[in-house]
Order: sequence, then C-alpha cells, then structure tokens
Amino acid sequence: MRLNEPTHVKELLKGILPIEVVDAHEQFYGAVLGLSNAEEKRIRFREVFYTVLSGIAKKYGCDWLVQGTIAPPDWIETKGGIKTQHNVLEQIGIDTSTKYGFKLIEPLRELYKDQVREVARALGVPSEIINRQPFPGPGLSIRAVGELTLEKLDIVRRSTEIVERRLGDMGLSQWFAAAWEYSTMPSDELSRNVVNLGDLHVNLFKVRATGVKGDSRSYGHVALVKGRLTKWDDAYELHRYLTIGDVTHVIYGLTEGDSGKYFVSIRAVLTEDFMTADVPRLDRNTLVNVAREIMSDNRIAAVGFDVTPKPPATIEYE
Repeated sequence: MRLNEPTHVKELLKGILPIEVVDAHEQFYGAVLGLSNAEEKRIRFREVFYTVLSGIAKKYGCDWLVQGTIAPPDWIETKGGIKTQHNVLEQIGIDTSTKYGFKLIEPLRELYKDQVREVARALGVPSEIINRQPFPGPGLSIRAVGELTLEKLDIVRRSTEIVERRLGDMGLSQWFAAAWEYSTMPSDELSRNVVNLGDLHVNLFKVRATGVKGDSRSYGHVALVKGRLTKWDDAYELHRYLTIGDVTHVIYGLTEGDSGKYFVSIRAVLTEDFMTADVPRLDRNTLVNVAREIMSDNRIAAVGFDVTPKPPATIEYE
C-alpha cells in the first residue's frame, strides 16, 4: 500500500462505517515476492486476498461478502483477457460459496467509474472519497514492474508519494509512479522512426508491460526515448511512431544520474470511464522538478514520463 494508507483510509471512513484494519502483509509478501510475471502476480494476490477474507468471514459468522466490483476495468478487462483483476470471481466461474465459504453480492458491477461517482454524489458520500483517485487492487505490487522485491516496493512507495503530492492539484484522473531495473538495449530501427522529431535515440527496457492492441492483451516492450526534442509537444506524438510490433508503452526520459539501479516512470492520465485514457499536456519544467525530487534517492538512476495513451498502453504497467 501507499505511505500511511491504512491509517489514512481508517480516518477517512471514521463516522461513515465501522472499519477494522487487518494486517496480513506477511501472507501477501510470502506469496508474491520474487514473482516477475504480471498475470502470475495478480492471480497469486487474488488467492491470498480471498483466503484472508474467508478467515475473517468465518470469524464473524458472515454469509455474504459485499464488494465494489464494477464493469470497466474489472470484469470487462478480465473476461476480455486484457489483465486479471483480482476482485473478479463469479464472472470467470469461481464459486465463492464452495471455495471461500461466503456468497457474493456486487451492487455496482454493471456501472462504469464515472457512474459510480454519480451514485456516490446522490447518496451524499463525502467529496474526498468520491474524488479519491483509483488505486489498483493488488496495490503497488503491480507498479513494481518485473521481479517483485521489498527494495523495489520501497522505491515505488516513496516515488508515488512525491508524484501524488506534486501533481495532485492538476485535475488529473490518475497519477502515480512505477519502477523497475534500469536495464536497456538500443534500437536503431525505432530511433530511425523518430528522427524528424529531434536528436533522439530509443532504447528498449528488458522488462515488459501490458498493453491493449486490437481489443486484445499485448505484453510487450517499454521504449525509452532519450535526447532533445525539436519542441516539447512532440513528446505526446512519440507513441504514434514507436508503439509498433510489441511495444506497449513509450517513455520520454527527463533526467538521469551517475549511479543507481532503478528507473522510475511518472504516469498521468485523463479519462472518464478508464476504458480509454489520454495523456495530459503537462509543463516540461514541472515534470523535471518532480523527477529531480525523485532522484534525491540515490538508488534511482533515471526518471521519465510515460506519454502513451490507452490504447495502445494500459494505464497500469502490469
């Protein structure tokens, strides 16, 4: 979870409904640390999540679990094979009564995220809850791209705090940080594709990320563009030239140091329904300043800005 998130959520819901925070972090870490494949992370996370909930349900004698599954991206992306959302069960044939000992009710499952917010406004839910940016069910584990380690999780957690704080007043739909090992290989072919946009060269990261191409899942390369653009607006056109073959995300490099092991990507999108998303036109100097604050951690080698809409990328990386 994000820095201080359990405490913040408990405080946010105080006076609205009773809440008990269950600390099961050792069970989750034991199940997912060391995993590299995005789908395997999500499925393993799901098993721990509902096993823990099953134990809680039995403790309190609960027959039903009420959860906030919605249409997109939850069961639509799961059934469509884009990526497994951890909270999708009955839609893919999992009998919760048999497997976990509780029946399931999902009152929002036919609604889109913007419709859920309208329902919340009609019910008088506090605006801080309504406008809270979405957070992936498996948490920061899928923003620590590639092999999941405690150090990488710590990098993502600290970088996310900076990005959320620095970009929080810009009217964005979702904004966060992701991290992975800074290991790349040059691509002369892709570099030739952007020769008209400036003095640029393109590398491919060794890690892979999830994308959407032709309504199907693509698990492909992440391209890093380094160098000087003729004009900043061209950064938002890079994906048109580079999301070919199996490239799913395109990142423009903002700053780089002399040491460190990890690369951090700043991700920001604008969207209504989260089925498609645009990249906001953010000021370059603002992004560079955010990147420099992130780079104060000497474990981080470089920082970039993801300029890929959805599709062909997904909002998350895994």
